[in-house]
Amino acid sequence: MAISSINPYTGQVLQEFAPFAWSDTEEILRQAHEAAATWRTTSFAHRAERMRRAAALLRERAQELARLMSIEMGKPIADGRAEAQKCATTCDYYAEHAEAFLADEEIQTEAQRSLIAHEPLGVVLAIMPWNFPLWQVIRFAAPALMAGNVGLLKHAPNVPQCALALEKIFHDAGFPLATFRTLLIDTDQVEPLLADDRVRAVTLTGSTRAGSSVAALAGKYLKKSVLELGGSDAFIVLADADLDVAAKNAAQARMINAGQSCIAAKRFIVEQSVVAEFTQKLKEHMAAFQTGDPLDEATQYGPLARPDLADTLTQQVQDSVAKGAHVVLDGGQDAPGATLFRPMILTNVQPGQPAYHEEFFGPVALVLEARDADDAVRLANDSPYGLGGSIWTRDVARGEALARRIEAGAVFVNAIVKSSPEMPFGGVKQSGYGRELSYLGIREFVNQKSLWIAAEEKPEEKKTE
Repeated sequence: MAISSINPYTGQVLQEFAPFAWSDTEEILRQAHEAAATWRTTSFAHRAERMRRAAALLRERAQELARLMSIEMGKPIADGRAEAQKCATTCDYYAEHAEAFLADEEIQTEAQRSLIAHEPLGVVLAIMPWNFPLWQVIRFAAPALMAGNVGLLKHAPNVPQCALALEKIFHDAGFPLATFRTLLIDTDQVEPLLADDRVRAVTLTGSTRAGSSVAALAGKYLKKSVLELGGSDAFIVLADADLDVAAKNAAQARMINAGQSCIAAKRFIVEQSVVAEFTQKLKEHMAAFQTGDPLDEATQYGPLARPDLADTLTQQVQDSVAKGAHVVLDGGQDAPGATLFRPMILTNVQPGQPAYHEEFFGPVALVLEARDADDAVRLANDSPYGLGGSIWTRDVARGEALARRIEAGAVFVNAIVKSSPEMPFGGVKQSGYGRELSYLGIREFVNQKSLWIAAEEKPEEKKTE
């Protein structure tokens, strides 16, 4: 079956690609493995020169890349340009800091000298999603390549043009061809890749189901893995919060990428005394978002990336309403199979509803009522996920204290959850394990080698009578 690039706004098939046969994939793997032996010996300065060039190309081609994201997965073109710029910033960040992050660490022991060295593993397989088709790849590729690894990318099948555009950027930047390759393959080639000794590690960003499958294979074949999976982030609004500010940010946090973000705010947990006022303000802000052609600069949110995603979200909403949830902002699909999904708000979200425990990957805000701050923390943690969360309050010290009690990889106080190259990114529970970004991210795919150097011992002299 062909790998198809389909415009979710128009339904037009843009381009089709024949999937690689295993013989093609195996040859690319052979080349990558050979390249890894050489690339690991290059200096950080050598790698950084090419990574800075990749950053420059991302900036130069930002409009072209944004257009690709618009037509392949429906991202508004202004958001696509911002994504390309963020990728460039991250490439520059690792070009600047990789050497310091991976410098030998001297350790005091009884040895004459002992240290921890950070050495590349080799070929890293990356299985990436469509929702941020550049950013998800760069946050793996920039640190991995700067660490001396090489990368093989299996991107989502609906964004093949984005995947090939990224490959071209790295090649045009001067990276040896085999150090970064896009594999146009079906999922049936993932296991043979992981079974091959030449693949040393795997990273996946995607659904919990996909993560579970890859984790099982990584365990079977004893490969290091990093998983960034789903999320149902809590957006906690305390009674003392500035509701105007909180509601405006809440709408932005829910509507980013048409709600198709792992760290988009999804569950809005609000103290009883202000829940009605907050919900009304949230409704006004979400209803004001403008949709349209993703290539139009005025468009604030586009279609969902595929018809089946919109159909699934509709079913989740319908099942939740059937079990007691209330619709206070009525949007959704115009008809089954439509990719456009207008914003919705559900209240009276209770255990037993899909809205309570499942991730809603689209522009549906779920409002839960909390008795007090402690109950808000309880509700936030009563989720299988633990990726991100935020707390809104005028008492910053209290906000920080509550943030430390939230079971998540990142919690923001009075700010929308976001990723940045300086801070580690990842989750707990069914949101995965391992970290991307920051110095922790670049150390995920290295051999943290202990080196122990003893003083030279002289042979014992013979005793004479």
